[in-house]
Amino acid sequence: MVLNILAQPLGFQFTSPGPIIFELGPVAVRWYGLLIASAVLIGVSLSQYLAEKRRVNPELLGDLAIWLVVGAIPCARIYYVAFEWRQYVDRPEDLIAIWKGGIAIHGAILGGAIAALIFAKIQRVSFWQLADLVAPSAILGQAIGRWGNFFNSEAFGRPTDLPWKLYIPPNSRPPEYTNFEYFHPTFLYESLWNLAVFGLLLTLFFRDLQGKIRLKIGALFLIYITAYSCGRVWIEGLRTDSLMFGPLRTAQMVSLTGIVLGLGGLAWLYALDRPLPDVVPANGERENADRN
Repeated sequence: MVLNILAQPLGFQFTSPGPIIFELGPVAVRWYGLLIASAVLIGVSLSQYLAEKRRVNPELLGDLAIWLVVGAIPCARIYYVAFEWRQYVDRPEDLIAIWKGGIAIHGAILGGAIAALIFAKIQRVSFWQLADLVAPSAILGQAIGRWGNFFNSEAFGRPTDLPWKLYIPPNSRPPEYTNFEYFHPTFLYESLWNLAVFGLLLTLFFRDLQGKIRLKIGALFLIYITAYSCGRVWIEGLRTDSLMFGPLRTAQMVSLTGIVLGLGGLAWLYALDRPLPDVVPANGERENADRN
């Protein structure tokens, strides 16, 4: 069972049914791949819906989605493999086996940002305007994708006996924790955090549309980076399989950098009242420039 209700009040034991949904001969359909595909489809539809609300051509977001997938997924895998190279030295055939897990969110964000920047340059549209429209979809996709870690019995935290503990099978436990059965479900913590950030971004987006607040172009994306990074810093501290850079947890270093850049960008927008550097002015900025 995926979820076992324990005897104690509000007690939930999470138990993965395994990474494979079903098999057809040599072809195995995996939860991880299904969740990634679902996140992409839902994200594209949501971004196009938000684009219509902003009076941006939704087909532009459909075209951008292809670029984002091509940029984000390979970079997410390269980022992960770069820090876990030793486990692939004797298994080079697994280098591209992303359906088995092993993609890094920070690598995906970096690859997606580079792809979006190139796309914006080619299409002569504002990068930051596109980023604002994609941000809610990105964090929602991350919330969905984290459940792939659950089905693969990976990316879990330290041992725990909390009511919402996660059972990890013996073959997936770190050597130092072989005698422990239950661990922090960090996939769940991050998924719930990401859903909260998603709710925040949508609330800000629609309050801006209603004229209740004023969101400058690029602000929504910067809030996404800042809020996600804040959650990742503390959740990463619980994990047993963090990518390491020497004695430091890579995700925590990158997340702290994201917080600094996000807050710095927001200060640039609001404290200094200056637009973010862009490949071309966004629609609103161009209209203001024309009026001046």
